[in-house]
Amino acid sequence: MTVSYQIATQDFKTIIDFLRFALSEANAKRLYYGHGTDNAWDDMSALVLGSLSLPHDVDPQLLQSRLTPDEKALLCKQLLRRIEERVPVPYLTHEAWFCGLSFYVDERVLIPRSPIAELINQQFSPWIEDAGVARVLDLCTGSACIAIACCYAFPDAQIDAVDISPDALEVAEINRQNHGVEEVLTLIESDCFDAVPTARYDIIVSNPPYVGHAEMQTLPDEFLHEPKLALETENNGLAIVEKILYGAIDYLSEHGILVVEVGNSEEALVQAYPDVPFTWLDFEHGGQGVFILTYQQLQDHFSR
Repeated sequence: MTVSYQIATQDFKTIIDFLRFALSEANAKRLYYGHGTDNAWDDMSALVLGSLSLPHDVDPQLLQSRLTPDEKALLCKQLLRRIEERVPVPYLTHEAWFCGLSFYVDERVLIPRSPIAELINQQFSPWIEDAGVARVLDLCTGSACIAIACCYAFPDAQIDAVDISPDALEVAEINRQNHGVEEVLTLIESDCFDAVPTARYDIIVSNPPYVGHAEMQTLPDEFLHEPKLALETENNGLAIVEKILYGAIDYLSEHGILVVEVGNSEEALVQAYPDVPFTWLDFEHGGQGVFILTYQQLQDHFSR
């Protein structure tokens, strides 16, 4: 298949030639967009420009630049993987954006896309006072994008980031070093709270696995390149969320908040716990299935 792309593009000379071709191919093959973009043009621009180490806001005049033979070969390979193999662009360029920050990603971690970014940009206001945040815990951290964004939002706070996957924590360490937050961000290998040292956190935030087996079978092919461990869980998508709900009371400060994304498992969670007063958040930039609970609400409903 790579040969067919090389043949189709053999007369191409410039970046814009490849961008036009990529856009046509993406539209014809009906790709799924949801890993940082929501349309073919942004997706293909991110692929072509990212593969050439060019910024997304590159001067349009540079799009007329002639490509070297090696660059053309690279773009053919990248187009093959994105269009024929359905690999999401961030895995091909090893870059994803979250809270306006650049993160290294590969197939050891989920691609950042949580609506929790909007909360972080607002310093979780009005749900907690910024000045009162001394410690933050990010469970199921993956690339550590949420944890690192919290480092920027709360520069005086200590941030702990937890994941069960050693592979994910290797990616998190790359990002920890890239952002220079080694002194304030601690990475912990743990199954939720199991190996987390005793402490009280003002914010516990998590984007855990919450896709049930039935929903997993319906996901677009692009999702199948992401680690199954970070997507799918038992009990109709609620197994990890329930561990967090029952464990958080031992780690949350009395004025603290628990923030968890459960996506399409929102309905199942409400049905499982009809008496729990979950606050479900609305987001200006899209997204759903994120709830907030206070320490007192956890105490009332999930203390053992």
